[in-house]
Amino acid sequence: MIDWLAFLLVFVAAFVSATVVVSAYALGIRLLTISGRTPIVTPAEFTDAITIVTPAEVRQAEKRAAKAARKSPLSDGQKRAALVGAWGCFALSGFAVLFGIYLIVGEKVLGLLGV
Repeated sequence: MIDWLAFLLVFVAAFVSATVVVSAYALGIRLLTISGRTPIVTPAEFTDAITIVTPAEVRQAEKRAAKAARKSPLSDGQKRAALVGAWGCFALSGFAVLFGIYLIVGEKVLGLLGV
């Protein structure tokens, strides 16, 4: 017989935890951008890529990001607070993932280690 209440509890816990992890990470990226440290990833070059970004386009994107950072109305203290908040969000997201892994395999690993 299926315990539907336990099934519902697992579903709700998984949904809430996934929402927390994704939201914390997205807020961290947003705060990182607000702080003036836009994460720019240079594209890899693939011979069979659909779109190839030229070095000139990369420089142009970097110029736009630098211009947007200069136009920011935030003070240095506000930017610093946004950066600290971003790293806090990343830490929360990482902690939630590690805690979920611990919940799944933690007891078995501790048992194998004899703890």
